[in-house]
Amino acid sequence: MSNIPSDLRYAKSHEWVRLGADGTATVGITDYAQASLGDITYVQLPKLGAVLKQGTTFGVVESVKAASDVYAPVGGTVVNTTLDSAPEVLNRDPYGSGWILKLKAVEPGEAAALLDADAYAKQTA
Repeated sequence: MSNIPSDLRYAKSHEWVRLGADGTATVGITDYAQASLGDITYVQLPKLGAVLKQGTTFGVVESVKAASDVYAPVGGTVVNTTLDSAPEVLNRDPYGSGWILKLKAVEPGEAAALLDADAYAKQTA
């Protein structure tokens, strides 16, 4: 069974979001997603300042097994990205240092509409 932190919200497409007190949202892929992909070798990221709409594709995660689109679980403006030189961090720490991007100007209602940990666990069971 994969690790599913209870303090995050989850998209059915296997992305997670953590809302910060400062109004930013940190986005990544779930433990289930990284385990399904296998050894991650590359992450295509959006440019800083890009405006993402909830549910739209913002990048690609490539592994030795496959490539998978990554979708914005919430909308907002990209203010920070990571993993440029170390995509394998997604395999080691998908909910910590393996986050993919940070957004600002996020609508809190979008995150509230996502799955909670229990609902996501049922989806991936």
